[in-house]
Amino acid sequence: MRPNNFSILPCLVFIAMLARKAYPFVALRSTGLLTNASFNRRQCANMMATSKRLTDPKAEIMDKTDVFIFDCDGVIWKGDSVIPGIPSVLEKLRGEGKRLFFVTNNSTKSRKGYKKKFDDLGLDVKAEEIFSSSFAAAAYLEQTNFKATGKKAYIIGEVGIEEELDLIGVSHIGGPKDGDKKVELKPGYAVPHDKDVGAVIVGFDRFINYYKIQYAQLCINENENCEFIATNLDAVTHLTDAQEWAGNGSMVGAIKGCTGKEPTVVGKPSPLMIDYMVQKFGVQRNRICMVGDRLDTDVLFGSNNGLMSCLVLSGVTSEGKLLSEENKISPDVYCDSINDFF
Repeated sequence: MRPNNFSILPCLVFIAMLARKAYPFVALRSTGLLTNASFNRRQCANMMATSKRLTDPKAEIMDKTDVFIFDCDGVIWKGDSVIPGIPSVLEKLRGEGKRLFFVTNNSTKSRKGYKKKFDDLGLDVKAEEIFSSSFAAAAYLEQTNFKATGKKAYIIGEVGIEEELDLIGVSHIGGPKDGDKKVELKPGYAVPHDKDVGAVIVGFDRFINYYKIQYAQLCINENENCEFIATNLDAVTHLTDAQEWAGNGSMVGAIKGCTGKEPTVVGKPSPLMIDYMVQKFGVQRNRICMVGDRLDTDVLFGSNNGLMSCLVLSGVTSEGKLLSEENKISPDVYCDSINDFF
């Protein structure tokens, strides 16, 4: 809760800290996505909050929530393994009449691809309950009427982004097809690039290479009004259940480094996907609980968009990190995993 004597001074100090660290959030014009100012104000409010461990699930979560939005990696599964107990929890939530959605910043799969993953893991999830950052990238281009420009998108990423762009009829190049391309560093050599590329989309790419980085920077730096779009800025991700792996933030950082430009971020914590859900399904924000394992994406996605937030310790965030003095982001409640809901 924000104390009554909340003043502007802590905010100014914290904003200065963010500026020094060049925190990677950007103003996103008329799309309704985060602005630097709104992010910093809300972050300051979170800085004054304290974290509460979940002790009474019925009173603290269940009675307050009609809709649960779950992150996937670190909450539902790790790599290709379901976290023990999760199928039973999801079944119980549905049995109590709760509506469930699953939102992931991982762009390697489309919604269709994630539906297959849920099926393969034995999880009964409907296609319309799944939202990926690959879908968010396509939704953003559709919202901004990108197709009408006749331009193409260049993709650093995998098949998930391609499949979502195909569904909205946006032409694209790059992606997996450029995975084995190399540059010839010899006198007079230049990488040719398509002048009709109007957007570069950077998603998680296990086959990123120097050619892709060079091609992306040429499009952004040399093509007039070419937009730089990032599916997310996650520092690490769960590719396997054995360890953490470098996330899309590393790919986005490479493009930021050679262009000097900030991306339009369409995945969590930007509000694009929650705005879509509220409009399409008619759900009330104050009756939604965002459940995730990341402070800087999942918890901010909740707090910045008027949702309740619950952090689980089954993923990348430890209790020590959450409660440390260095952490300034607090969920409404936290627990070991969603098994603690019952």
